[in-house]
Amino acid sequence: MPGGSDGRRMLWIALVDRIGSGLWATVSVLYFTYVTGLSVAQIGTLAAVSGAIGIAGAPLGGRIADRLPLTHVLIALQLLRALASLALLTTDNYTLLLAVSAVGSLGDRAANVLTKLYAARVSGQDRVRYQAVNRTLANAGWALGGLAAAAALALGTRTAYQWLLVGDAVSFIAVALLTSRCGEPPSPSRTVASSKDTAPAPQTTGPWRDRTYLAYVATETVLFLDDAVFKVGLPLWIAHSTNAPHGLAPLLMVLNNVMVVALQVPLARFGATTAAARALLLPLSAAFALGGVTMALSAMGGPLSATLFLTASAAAFTAAEMLHATVSWELSLALAPDAAQGAYLGAHGLAQSAQRSIGPLAVTAAIATGPVGWTVFGATIALTCIIQHRLVRDPLVRPSLSVAPVTVSEH
Repeated sequence: MPGGSDGRRMLWIALVDRIGSGLWATVSVLYFTYVTGLSVAQIGTLAAVSGAIGIAGAPLGGRIADRLPLTHVLIALQLLRALASLALLTTDNYTLLLAVSAVGSLGDRAANVLTKLYAARVSGQDRVRYQAVNRTLANAGWALGGLAAAAALALGTRTAYQWLLVGDAVSFIAVALLTSRCGEPPSPSRTVASSKDTAPAPQTTGPWRDRTYLAYVATETVLFLDDAVFKVGLPLWIAHSTNAPHGLAPLLMVLNNVMVVALQVPLARFGATTAAARALLLPLSAAFALGGVTMALSAMGGPLSATLFLTASAAAFTAAEMLHATVSWELSLALAPDAAQGAYLGAHGLAQSAQRSIGPLAVTAAIATGPVGWTVFGATIALTCIIQHRLVRDPLVRPSLSVAPVTVSEH
């Protein structure tokens, strides 16, 4: 496994983190409904505001990680997430719940980016394969957390909801303890020098003046829309616009998880280099287009036909999800200067954060316009893949930007 003992420990961290997240994410709406007594409008506002504030976590965390030891920042963020989870148990006041949720969201988005940065630094040239294993374990963790939450909810008591939230907080504390045992990976943006060395010139490189990288991040926001398809699009489409049985929706989520766990690592070898990752944008384009077309066709037949087309669509969007995970991981790093990887990955994290707001709107618009809407939805993302393929061609002509070893001078 790339990264040695620290790499293996970070994989355990990913698993534990996602188990905790699975415990909470699957019941958060129910908790705010039945335990704190919030209305639908209040829950929607809370989710929107905390999500909007969380967007700042990615660039803020990346910027800090270019200046401070990465493991120290990660430990602080995990403890912040644990405190936010526990704080939700202490109040029913809406203003406080809003503030605490916003803090938790900020920590969550920042930790997500910095965990990716640590993995990239510790795995070196094998970062694509490492990411595939990491993502497989993360999906397995989500599934385990969701199953545990479902079992707890069978009790249907206030205490059951509260213990799930405690479990989420405990997972963050466990992750912080595991991170404290990880070594600090080499960082091109920070070196140790003696007092005799000339002070280095301040770094002026940053993503906010890099028009190509910002354009790349904008295209990434569109390519991350597959997340909204599974969380919002498929359940609503099945319930309102097809003859498929409503029970198919959770089964398609299971199919998604099983495919990712089984195929993410084997597929990663097709994007093991920067050039290969860029080339994957073309089959990725085809997968998105196929997912949109089959979703549209699912509205035009009986229960069996609808079920088959929806299953095909779920498989196509899952294939797109896996291919994009490989492409996004490699290109977001390859396009970032070594001395500013944290800041660049923080900017890249905005794409996933922004998608959480844009995605539900995009898929509900597709549902509202019927089969044509889904065809256009898939075609738009497919075209964006082709645009990104052209956009990153020239910047990637330069040599690979994998993290190089850092030389530490004598004191």
